[in-house]
Amino acid sequence: MRIVIVGAGIAGLYLAWKFSQKGEEVTVFEKKGKIGKEACSGLFSERILDFIPESKKLIQNEIKEVLIHFPRKTSKIIFKKSFFVIDHYKLDNLVAHLAQNSGAKIILNHKIDNFPKEFDKLIGCDGANSVIRKKLNLSEPRFFLAIQGFLEKEDNSNHIETWATDSGFIWRIPRGENIEYGIMEDFKKAKNYFDRFLKEKKIYLLRKKTAVIPQTLIPIIPKNSKITLCGDAAGLTKPWSGGGVIWSLISADILLKNFPDFIKYKKEVNKFFLPKTIFSKIVKKTVYFSGKNFPWLLPKENKIEGDFLF
Repeated sequence: MRIVIVGAGIAGLYLAWKFSQKGEEVTVFEKKGKIGKEACSGLFSERILDFIPESKKLIQNEIKEVLIHFPRKTSKIIFKKSFFVIDHYKLDNLVAHLAQNSGAKIILNHKIDNFPKEFDKLIGCDGANSVIRKKLNLSEPRFFLAIQGFLEKEDNSNHIETWATDSGFIWRIPRGENIEYGIMEDFKKAKNYFDRFLKEKKIYLLRKKTAVIPQTLIPIIPKNSKITLCGDAAGLTKPWSGGGVIWSLISADILLKNFPDFIKYKKEVNKFFLPKTIFSKIVKKTVYFSGKNFPWLLPKENKIEGDFLF
């Protein structure tokens, strides 16, 4: 089949790699002049090795727990599966290389204004502000603003720290050769929150970058037999952290399993993600409310699954 993938992010590149291995004719269109997401924390659970075993060589640090700071209490979360710190830019380029070696064609500097004429299937993997989603007149996800910056100080500790904000959080991630600070919060609040935090902590960051994080309750996937969405374009990010890579790769595998039936793919994605999204949103609201109003209700230490809360 002639498959067109719009967007050379991790979901699009992974699909291009796997479809090419199956013998499909794959073309990836990317509007930017280069491959690689730069504004991303690059914190992935060890499941990344199940999808992309070659990513093992990119690991910069291993994270086993997170400290969640509320005004009157700090709670420790121990991950059942370790998280790896990986440069997202290098990961994208690694998968692009695997896709091209398998026969996929990647065309840069190619902005999609209209649906290409000659294709059997089209997959929108064009991120939070998906053009394909807009052209299909689908609903839009809720958007959060992410800001990140780096402190040039070596840190190989095995835990991250977070500080709860109104509807998001500030983070500190030791990346080995440096330390990353960032925030995920509502667009109107993110910058003020982050600036105030950095000023109070007397932290001066370099290389600040921003990104948009989409979130939705129900995956935004069209009921269309020829065109579909995957990854961030479908709003598939974790409600408690905004992380989207593992969820994107899981949705990509569901698509690969059900291909070429896009309707069945839509049903399978909803069946898998919807209960997890609903449950995790409830848990997040409960934890935030308790942490800010009844901190004694929160356990000092808990062990969870980092990609899914159940």
